Amino acid sequence: MASLRTLLAILAMAFTGFAALAQAPEQVNINTADAETIARVLNGIGLKKAEAIVRHRETHGRFDSASDLTAVKGIGDAIVKKNADKIRVSDMPEKPDTPAVD
Repeated sequence: MASLRTLLAILAMAFTGFAALAQAPEQVNINTADAETIARVLNGIGLKKAEAIVRHRETHGRFDSASDLTAVKGIGDAIVKKNADKIRVSDMPEKPDTPAVD
C-alpha cells in the first residue's frame, strides 16, 4: 500500500512539472535573437520573415515594442497578438568599451 502511495505521489509531482512547463512558453528577444531562433519560437514566422526582422533591426535599429514588428513587411497585428507571450523586447547589447591606453 505504501508503494502505491509513493507511486501516486511521484506521478502527481511529474504531472505538476509538466503542467508548469506547458504554462511557460519559450520567449525570444527580437532585438538580439538570430533569424533561426525567431523562426523557431514565433508562430506564423518562417525563416524568410525572421530574416526580414533581423534585416529591419540592423537597418533601422532596435524594436521598442512588440508592435514595432508590424513595420516589417508581411507581419501584421494578428501575428504580433498571437505571439505576444513569446516576444521579449530589451536593449541590444552594447559594444564593449575599448580599454583606455595609459
